[in-house]
Amino acid sequence: MALITISKNVGSGGTKIAELVAAGLGLELYDDNRLQSEALQSGVRADDLRHLDEKIPNLFDRILGANTELYLDVMESVVYDVSKRGKGVIMGHCSQMLLRDFNCALHVRVNAPYEKRIENLTRERGLNRAQAEKLIEKSDRQVNGFCKYAFNMNLEDPFLYDLILNTEKLSDETAAKHIMELAASNEIDACSISAVKSMEKLAQKKKVEAEILRNDISLYMLDVDVQENGRVSISGLSTSRLDAERIPEIVRSVPGVEDVKSSIVVANLM
Repeated sequence: MALITISKNVGSGGTKIAELVAAGLGLELYDDNRLQSEALQSGVRADDLRHLDEKIPNLFDRILGANTELYLDVMESVVYDVSKRGKGVIMGHCSQMLLRDFNCALHVRVNAPYEKRIENLTRERGLNRAQAEKLIEKSDRQVNGFCKYAFNMNLEDPFLYDLILNTEKLSDETAAKHIMELAASNEIDACSISAVKSMEKLAQKKKVEAEILRNDISLYMLDVDVQENGRVSISGLSTSRLDAERIPEIVRSVPGVEDVKSSIVVANLM
């Protein structure tokens, strides 16, 4: 089994390469549409998916604060939910950063020189040069900005990847072949039981945090600990007795949660 993340620049051919890899290895391809479908099946609300992309939050989102946190928790819960299966091809969404501590994931970056990207976009999407340049500039700014904002990491850091492909001279088929050969090699381990369990806990933790945020309660002084068998512990401080009383019921409403232990202390910080 292979768990692969593929990060790409727009116009690099990364989407087609990911499709070829998934088909060649008989794996599911988790692109934007499939990730949103998976999220809905796991209990994420449709309203939370309207902006599930890699754009850096705007000023309004920054001011609201909780919405930005909610957005990130939803995105992370989806990636962890998919990854706990131990196989599949995940496209984008900074999945290489989320899964960087799991040795069982193969992380691939697909790049192409600027002129090659222009050429691909004008041919494949029927854009003129000015339109292609604008799309590249906008996409690079938003995707790079999002990963930097969310994880304080540089998307182009070579140490985030096991394989970096320059598609200037490589065909889509050749690039896909290199990825498939590496994924099938002995150097890439299958996800261990402990890794899968860790992903399950992380996915559930993000769902719990998202539900708390959705109810306009800050996570700033709270700690969420997800254990096995659907058990969740909430600890920390709250400045509102009402919120402290509400939180256990909110957490119990999350699919998969069987038991909630709360040790929240109500404190007056004034």
